Amino acid sequence: MADIKDQLIETVDENGNKVTFELLDIVSVDDIEYALLLPREQENEEDEVLVMRLKKQGEDYSFEAIEDDEEFNKVAQYIEELEDEIDE
Repeated sequence: MADIKDQLIETVDENGNKVTFELLDIVSVDDIEYALLLPREQENEEDEVLVMRLKKQGEDYSFEAIEDDEEFNKVAQYIEELEDEIDE
């Protein structure tokens, strides 16, 4: 897989607005890859990282929302464990 970290990702939201994200990292949980995305233009001061399922289609990548709560919680727990390891 090509290294897509540290890239800016431009996409269109459900309202047709162009949104730019910084790709912070890619993590793999249960053989599924997830992208950690930070919106470049924050409306508030809090940095809200989005976690989306990463799919490769040929040479292109797409991002899918995680609809299943159990899947999201599993990925969130994995990310928290990584952060705890970094903080130690």
